Amino acid sequence: MIREACPTLAPQRREHIRLLVRESGIARVEDLRRELKVSVATIRRDLEVLEDEGKVRRVHGGAVSMENRLEESVFDDKTSQFSKQKRSIAEKAYNLIGPDDSVFLDGGSTTLCLARLLKDRNDLTVVTNSLRAAGELSDSGPRVILTGGELRKISQTMVGPLTSAVLNQVRVDKAFMGTMGFCLKNGLTTTDPNEAFVKSLIMEQASQVVLLADSSKAEKVSFARVSDWQKIDVLLSDHKLPSTFIKTLPKHGVKVHVV
Repeated sequence: MIREACPTLAPQRREHIRLLVRESGIARVEDLRRELKVSVATIRRDLEVLEDEGKVRRVHGGAVSMENRLEESVFDDKTSQFSKQKRSIAEKAYNLIGPDDSVFLDGGSTTLCLARLLKDRNDLTVVTNSLRAAGELSDSGPRVILTGGELRKISQTMVGPLTSAVLNQVRVDKAFMGTMGFCLKNGLTTTDPNEAFVKSLIMEQASQVVLLADSSKAEKVSFARVSDWQKIDVLLSDHKLPSTFIKTLPKHGVKVHVV
């Protein structure tokens, strides 16, 4: 049994910790220690209790919230969620693609909607790590370059360091990216570190990075961090996007378009 030096204060302190972690999505042990003016050992014990209760997940040096965290569903389930919003976002993204552009299509369900709109665009080159996107474009449309890599079955994407053999050799005009979650403080996150690796790498190889994300993912935090907002040029979302994003993101250089 865990011994607590101040048992009468422990429940209130843990509730405070829970709220701090939920608000920011992730919190460091050292920051919590300074905020609550207790020892590191006390914070770690409190996080252990909160993890047992399913409120947080402990990670190296801190904890992430499990209360506003997105868990990944299988790809076929994701394509049916918020389908109207995804279609509208994809149509807006299509209008950003110019003649003879080279584009990267990420493995998200909204970018798959965009791939379906590109079947008649013979003037484009599409680089993708998405098997589904490549399948949509396999019979007609753009020139297609697959990244290679390790197959991640739940997302039907090629991920991991092996993708760098291709991605380090290309430059694209626009990268169209999906995400599992995004928030003002922590930027973009996803469920898998190998997926995050590919996303981060292609952002470095693109002249413009366009995030396609419906409003259901706003203020959600997943396990693996992809990037901060400085790497994003444009956010395309739907009209339910919280106004805080519309007001704040332009200060980070992000153009926000809602559909």
